[in-house]
Amino acid sequence: MDASTLTLHVRKNGAGVGRLDVMQMLSGVLLILFLWAHLMLVSSVLISPKLMDAIAWFFETTYMAQVGGPLIGLLIFAHFLLAARKMPWRSQEANAFVKHSVMMHHKDTWLWLAQVGTALLILIMAATHMWVVLTDLPITAAKSAARVQSGIWLPFYLVLLPLAEIHVGIGFYRIGVKYGYITKANRKWYQRLENYMMGGFITIGLLTLIRFLFLTV
Repeated sequence: MDASTLTLHVRKNGAGVGRLDVMQMLSGVLLILFLWAHLMLVSSVLISPKLMDAIAWFFETTYMAQVGGPLIGLLIFAHFLLAARKMPWRSQEANAFVKHSVMMHHKDTWLWLAQVGTALLILIMAATHMWVVLTDLPITAAKSAARVQSGIWLPFYLVLLPLAEIHVGIGFYRIGVKYGYITKANRKWYQRLENYMMGGFITIGLLTLIRFLFLTV
């Protein structure tokens, strides 16, 4: 058979859906890497507020914060739109999804549902956080501490932190399953790794918030 005819049976919309799935995966991976890097950079305040200020100064001096911040915001929105294609928006779809999930007792299906629920909250909360930070440059440890110590921002971050890490952890795991890196043979190992990573990053985030809470401003 001629190689040029091997894919003639594939519908164009099927190929389009496949490309959108790859775009969703790539945008998800980029956001996972960004979140981990962002958390580690902010947690530099645990070592020294001056170190955090120096890192922030570098990103602002090179305009990585001013340009990269809005680009990350657009990436979050694009990723949400790509993922929203598969979300059960109608009540009938949602009810059928829940019924089938209960009937099949399928853990990965419930993980996907958790991703859907956290995505909606993260979209709003992350946009709020980014707007507040990027409209009040420069970023400093003192400003971050003042924000955590005032108003509703501490409970806000106490909600956003686990939501983001749970969403990212599940996404990391589901990408591995979908693209064959996580198999039946190694699934339990990766699930433990996922739990350890989520727990570790949440712990780092909580310690960072505590540091801001008691930092003299």
